[in-house]
Amino acid sequence: MRRFDSLEQVKKGNPLVHNMTNIVVAGDLADGLLAIGASPIMASALEEVAEMAENADVLVMNIGTLDAELVRAMKRAGAAANEAGKPVVLDPVGVGATSFRREVVAELLETIRFTAIRGNASEMAVLAGVEWQGKGVDAGSDHVDQIEIARQVAKKHKTIAVLSGASDVISDGKRFAKITNGSSLLPRITGSGCLLSAVCGAFIATLPIDAAYMACLEACASYAVASEFAEESLSAKNLPGSFRPAFLDALANWSKEAIQEHVFIEEGRHAE
Repeated sequence: MRRFDSLEQVKKGNPLVHNMTNIVVAGDLADGLLAIGASPIMASALEEVAEMAENADVLVMNIGTLDAELVRAMKRAGAAANEAGKPVVLDPVGVGATSFRREVVAELLETIRFTAIRGNASEMAVLAGVEWQGKGVDAGSDHVDQIEIARQVAKKHKTIAVLSGASDVISDGKRFAKITNGSSLLPRITGSGCLLSAVCGAFIATLPIDAAYMACLEACASYAVASEFAEESLSAKNLPGSFRPAFLDALANWSKEAIQEHVFIEEGRHAE
């Protein structure tokens, strides 16, 4: 049985998570990170991002609301984080929606070493070079092998690939884990995927850099199980407005014992 020790390490370590994120979800990320015991900071000004990236425990980049100034700031922050040996997480929100997003992500991937990349199936398929039917930030509906997509992203970009959706897949290019927990209400609240990227960052920050695969696995498992607890606590079902605060409470109240008891994980090794 997995110990899920990094769950406790986040609470004890209070990692400083530097978020360069989109305007839609900044507050949600801050609340979610505080709930799990991390310390969020939002900084995107070109004048300070390098210093912030050097001082933070992890840098999380989210391209949800891009502009040219933010792109310059991301490149500067990523370079500083790499130079300081700090982990960097990429959330390629809607990367397939426009040529601008695709070009920006290609530039970021070329110039920055990313410890992990977290996206939905549609976004990760773009990074893997796989045909997909999703639009914007939607996950799409093609029945493509998501484990294989995650493997391709991990190998191509030398990173930990986290493909999230109804099931979450984590891959380092050689091994994978598939987590089948999770509430159906997660896709109905804004920023649930964005927050997962930040949570992965917080978990990564608590472990040695070579343990990023395990950190992402435990982050996704804990997040998914917490969402199930939140949904079960609702007095009326299928209400996203009620689910959001319940999920925040579940994140604040999670324990490794509860995760161990309720998580469903399939693990294996990719075929060569």
